[in-house]
Amino acid sequence: MTSHSGFVAVIGRPNVGKSTLINAFLGQKVAAVSPRAQTTRRRQMGILTNDACQIVFVDTPGLHQARHKLGEYLNQEAEEALQGVDVILWLIDASVGPHEEDRRIAALLAGLRRRPTLYIGLNKIDLIPAEQIPVKIQACAELITVVEQGRDKDAEIFPISATNGKGRGELLQSLIAKMPEREPEFEEEQITDFYERDIAADLIREACLHHLREEIPHGVNIRIDEFTERSERGAYIAATVFVERESHKGIVIGEGGGMLKKIGSAARAEIESMSGRKVFLELRVKVEKDWRDDENILRRFGYKIEKKKKRK
Repeated sequence: MTSHSGFVAVIGRPNVGKSTLINAFLGQKVAAVSPRAQTTRRRQMGILTNDACQIVFVDTPGLHQARHKLGEYLNQEAEEALQGVDVILWLIDASVGPHEEDRRIAALLAGLRRRPTLYIGLNKIDLIPAEQIPVKIQACAELITVVEQGRDKDAEIFPISATNGKGRGELLQSLIAKMPEREPEFEEEQITDFYERDIAADLIREACLHHLREEIPHGVNIRIDEFTERSERGAYIAATVFVERESHKGIVIGEGGGMLKKIGSAARAEIESMSGRKVFLELRVKVEKDWRDDENILRRFGYKIEKKKKRK
């Protein structure tokens, strides 16, 4: 097994393509993705092991202006991921950025006393004309000057498309070359630190994000109530979809239960693809009023709300 390994924190504003890129690097889906912001709510490792090295990608929630306690938690998760890694890979959306939230991220990185190697992935270049790419690269270079503040460091910029693969190989090869000489932390066959039930919960929420109206998805949380193996018959999963309003419950269920069936069918297909076996999925919907701003409920849902630590 390889003797080079390291950790890469993948950060950026919401919906910039962090999970999509990590899934592409691994060649399989371990992280939920959707067109909506804040799909990722917890740090998750995507572990790539090959003959050259082992890279542990740390997927993080999108850094944003928090509007509730859940948002504060998401930012805290992302910021804590910056500690103790070998490389920070900062993704910027070429189709809209640099954005005001990217400037806030630049300020955050500038405030780190001990900052590891910084790479910038200028993602979604497939969505802009080729002649605009140099302009976007220059805008990223200006952000780097904010981050470095006179320090003798020079971040590299990689124009990429996480979806169609352009530039992705060059970025990965450069990351491999940066991994220090160190024994791998994980076994060769391990691809994530999440258990199957954790991934299943994320895939159910992903289905909600794809199918529900604009005002509802961010107020959805999933709890896995039962995850039982049934030998050759596959697995049985029972889960609860929590929403913040009684009116949202009716929308999630839909007329004659139609929307919940759509969500369940989409989620089941993704879980079966991930696990490689048949799955029977049973969903129900419950209301937890304003749960995103209630620390007790957030803790019950598994979000570790803590006082913000002073940055070292």
